Amino acid sequence: MTAFENKKVFVKTYGCQMNVYDSDRMSDSLATKGYSPTDVMEEADLVILNTCHIREKAAEKVYSELGRIRQLKEKRAKAGKGEMKIGIAGCVAQAEGQEIIRRAPVVDLVVGPQAYHKLPELLDRTNNGARVVETDFPVEDKFAALPAAKREITRKRGVSSFLTVQEGCDKFCTFCVVPYTRGAEMSRPVSQIVAEAERLADAGVREVTLLGQNVNAYHGEGPDGADWGLGELLFRLAEIDGLDRLRYTTSHPRDMDDVLMAAHRDLDILMPYLHLPVQAGSDKILKAMNRQHSYDDYVRLIERIRTARPDIALSGDFIVGFPGETEEDFEDTMRIVREVTYASAFSFKYSPRPGTPAADHEEQVAEAIKSERLHRLQELLTKQQRAFNASKKGTEMTVLLERKGREPGQLVGKSPWLQAVQVDAPEELIGEIVTVTIDTVGTNSLFGSMIGKPV
Repeated sequence: MTAFENKKVFVKTYGCQMNVYDSDRMSDSLATKGYSPTDVMEEADLVILNTCHIREKAAEKVYSELGRIRQLKEKRAKAGKGEMKIGIAGCVAQAEGQEIIRRAPVVDLVVGPQAYHKLPELLDRTNNGARVVETDFPVEDKFAALPAAKREITRKRGVSSFLTVQEGCDKFCTFCVVPYTRGAEMSRPVSQIVAEAERLADAGVREVTLLGQNVNAYHGEGPDGADWGLGELLFRLAEIDGLDRLRYTTSHPRDMDDVLMAAHRDLDILMPYLHLPVQAGSDKILKAMNRQHSYDDYVRLIERIRTARPDIALSGDFIVGFPGETEEDFEDTMRIVREVTYASAFSFKYSPRPGTPAADHEEQVAEAIKSERLHRLQELLTKQQRAFNASKKGTEMTVLLERKGREPGQLVGKSPWLQAVQVDAPEELIGEIVTVTIDTVGTNSLFGSMIGKPV
């Protein structure tokens, strides 16, 4: 029997979809050493916080959480239930490194997002009280080193799954920490991605979302030895039996090439939803952000995308109050929102990230001004989202039913446009794609009635 057998791990995930994927893969790696997942932190032998560094005060939130976990660790020891080890993973781990060990003596292990495939080995090194920090960018391919999840584990995770195909970013937007915490752009080989997607389909997964910090910059080695782009990859994945829906996120406007446009035009399996952040409308601010596109570039690109796929819904990211932003600059952002129209969006006040160029900019915008501008922007975005949802009332659409709803006899699924749809249907239809007529529209959900049998 190894030291790991019959132990439990609790993983708390912060932030993006890629961290959700990473958390699952960490659990898969630890399963080879006898760790089983638990949803109850108090009963865990190992607690891992898989962190995100994008939001404001991300590190401080982690330290606050560690204070609560320290109390659980002490309580567990007093009760004679054994040691609780604590690990910090993800982008805060990468950014803070040894500082976490210094500030939080309760932590046993700090591991960056490029090294979590080494978790079992690193945990071994924490025996006898050692505290380990691993934030190097290893030469080996972590994805090749990670074990595949067992079929029954994949099935339990649901009928919709994430699949990371690309990591890192070479764009160096001046507000962003990703190039420093995730490293340079790296794309997985096509064969590796296809094999993982086939395993997911075999386990009953019907929808796969391809992930990357800059996913449409994907340039992985194809079976012919040449670099394939995201468009070529999507055409290949569309051939896998059992997969019915494909999505991808997050994209950069510079990397929407002709083959990817063709995928949106020609692949019914590729859902009509695209998250394509613009961040701001002012050319001056876009240049200061190092976004490498202009207002007109973005608008023309949207026109091409909508020509290829007229029913596509757009989502975006917006930052207000970037250093040097004037009222005129902000109005350019409002103008691009009105011109493009979004089905959904994420919007935030600019907050400095240590180590990024924008953090040292002298023309920081006052907090009150940022708050007022964000309020105006969010009012407009919310109005557009409600209008988009309202446009679906009375229409028919296919819905992938994913889980039970809050009410008895209710199931929740996703529309092709990523909206939550609630339907009265028996539990045995979870995992099925059904045709639904939308009867009513709520703030965040659509409510419909099922028509006929599953598709």
